Amino acid sequence: MNRHQQVQERLQATEQCLKESGLWQNQPPDSEAFACTEPFCVSTMLPLEWLQWVFLPRMQALLDAGAPLPATLAIAPYYEVALDAAMPHRTRLLQCLTAFDNLFESGN
Repeated sequence: MNRHQQVQERLQATEQCLKESGLWQNQPPDSEAFACTEPFCVSTMLPLEWLQWVFLPRMQALLDAGAPLPATLAIAPYYEVALDAAMPHRTRLLQCLTAFDNLFESGN
């Protein structure tokens, strides 16, 4: 399986994890929220909103365009801090995001 296929698989797994955990949202944030220039849109979106409405679509767009993928990626550490420790399904989501990050470790 090539890297693009592995990333596609992880994108689908992340979406599935969000849906099965009841964290998937049916309505996007207001359009103004997408104009934020801060990392993870921290001033305009909740962490799970950014994951669903920014990160997943942008990674999918890279795949669809056959564009180069990032050389490195580390989003799980942000979510370890940003998500409340008592959040249901937190551990499962972090495992999914860590698996995603692992695709971008050096040597992969």
